Parts: sequence; C-alpha cells; structure tokens
Amino acid sequence: MRALIYSEFYKLFKQSKTYYALAALFIIEGVVLISAYFQGTNIIDILLDNLKQTFYFEGTLLNGNLLVYLILNTLWFHLPLILMIIVSGILTSEYKDRTVQAVMLQPISKWKFISSKYIVAIVFTIAVVFFVALSAFVLSYGIFGKGDLIVYLNALNFFEHTDAFKRLIWAFMSGTCSMVFFSVSSLTIAVFFKEATKTWIVSAFFLILSNILLKVDFGIHWFNRLFFAKLNDTWQYFFYTTIHWKTILENTLFLSVYIVLIMWLGIYVFNKKDIG
Repeated sequence: MRALIYSEFYKLFKQSKTYYALAALFIIEGVVLISAYFQGTNIIDILLDNLKQTFYFEGTLLNGNLLVYLILNTLWFHLPLILMIIVSGILTSEYKDRTVQAVMLQPISKWKFISSKYIVAIVFTIAVVFFVALSAFVLSYGIFGKGDLIVYLNALNFFEHTDAFKRLIWAFMSGTCSMVFFSVSSLTIAVFFKEATKTWIVSAFFLILSNILLKVDFGIHWFNRLFFAKLNDTWQYFFYTTIHWKTILENTLFLSVYIVLIMWLGIYVFNKKDIG
C-alpha cells in the first residue's frame, strides 16, 4: 500500500496540469491582492464613510486580515474547481493511457489501487489549502499590514486583529474539510465516467449545483441541517460575533460522514466493475 501511495504522488507531480492548475490558483490570489492595492482603499472609503464618522477603527480598514478574508471568499469556488480537475486526473489520465489495465495485470488488488488514489487526493488537498492559506497570510500582511477585520454577514461584524487572525485560521481549517469533500467527489465521478472531459463537466456541474443548493431553503429543518450542500459554508460561521462551536462541529462531522460514504462508493464501484 505504501508503494502504491508513493507511486500515486509521483504520477500526480509528474503531470504538467498539476503545475498549471497550482499556478492558476496563485495567479488568482495575486490578482485579488493587486486589485485591492490599487482600488481597495477607495471602495472601503465609499462603503464605510458614514461608519467612520461614528466608530473608531484601529489601523487601516484595508489590511491583511480583510485581504485574507477576501481571498477565502474568492477561492472558495475556484479552489475546489481546480482541485477537482487535478484530483480526477490521477484516474482519468490512467484510463486514457490504458495504464489501469497494465497495473491490474500486476498482483495488486483493485481496492488498494483505488484507495491509494483517495489517500493521495486527501493529502494533496490538505497541502494545497495549507499553502494557499500560508501565502495569503504572508502576502496580505506583508503588503497591507495588520488591522481590524470588518465582515458583513447579515450585519457588520468587527474583529480586532488578534481575534480576526484566529478566526481566519479556523476558517481555513474548517474549509479544508469542504475542499476534501469536493476532491473525493471528483475522484468518485471519475470512477463512473472514466473520460477526462466528461468527468470535468460533471464535476463542475456538481460544484455549481452545490453552490446553488446552498442558498435554497427547503423548509425542512433537519434536511437543511444534514444536506451536504448546506455544510460547505461552515467556515463562514467563524465570522459571526458569537462562534457556535456545536453547530460547526456537527457540520464537520456530517460532512466527514459524506466524505467516507463517497469514498466507499467509489472504491466499491471500482472494485466491482470491469477494467476495460
């Protein structure tokens, strides 16, 4: 199993699209920072001109904490989409090159083969989110400095720097679970569709549909609480004045169950189907 995991990591970092996709992520991050550098102050001043006359803000409103929060919001569609393309490719590329058949001729069980891909997908996703978070903090603080964080969620919420920093860290950690969910889902979709183009289209559709369903109120409390689409914005809960830890932990647990079930489905189907 260990050899299979090492092999999957090697194949993942050997494919050029991995590097193109990662470069795209950091370019998007750079665009957000550049845009904020040239236009952000004017936008903040217009939006909060009246509030500035009533409240005192420590530091500048356009600061590193706000930029990290903006990067969080900007990348929470782009990041899972790019991750889904990369992760699904570790299986679709093998179907395309017909290396799956060659591997299956070896004394390797199917479930170990596909399980190693899921393990690599999860580890890779966690690593990417970590480096996105690290670069966001380093660049945002380096360019814009520190200050109070202002977030609008039903109302304007204000957080001092130390509190904001902790909340942003927790948000990235919580969001990692959502990213793993989408990565694992894309790999399971690849098990069913095999072909890269079809897998990417279905994965993108699944991501878009999930974001749409996130905003839909189904009118049934327990369904709204347990439906997978409703669990993927749990990271936003850290930016309400009071952090509801019980809800966050429950959402994370439910989403983890979904991840395990989707992995099980992919492993089961791959293990049962003909590799042809």
